[in-house]
Amino acid sequence: QVQLVESGGGVVQPGGSLRLSCVGSGGTFSSYAIGWFRQAPGAEREFVGGIVWSGTMRNYSDSVKGRFAISRDNAKNTAYLQMNSLKPEDTGDYYCAAHRHPYGISRASKNYDYWGQGTQVTVSS
Repeated sequence: QVQLVESGGGVVQPGGSLRLSCVGSGGTFSSYAIGWFRQAPGAEREFVGGIVWSGTMRNYSDSVKGRFAISRDNAKNTAYLQMNSLKPEDTGDYYCAAHRHPYGISRASKNYDYWGQGTQVTVSS
C-alpha cells in the first residue's frame, strides 16, 4: 500500500506555469504506474496523463498534450506534472493516483488503487 501526497497547486495567470508534485510513502513507489487526474467544480474527474513505473512511457489527454509533461524520480518517490501555457479551463483539483500494474496507465479513474488528497489549481487573470 502506498500513500500519496500532492503539492504545488496555486493561482496562476493564463499562459503561466505550475509544477505539481506527488510524493509516495509506505510502499514501493517505483513499482506503480502513476496517473494524474483533475476535477473541475461540478464536473467528473478527468484523466490528464500517466507514466509507467520506469518513466519510459507516458500518455496524455488531448486537452493537455503539448502543454503538460509528466515525469518521475523513483529515487525520491516523486512524480511530477509540469503544466505550461495554462488556460482557465485547466482550473480544478488535481490528483495523482497509483496503479498496481507497473505499466497500468488507464484513463479510467476506477482502475487506480491509491489516491492523494488533491491540490487546487486556479488559472485566472
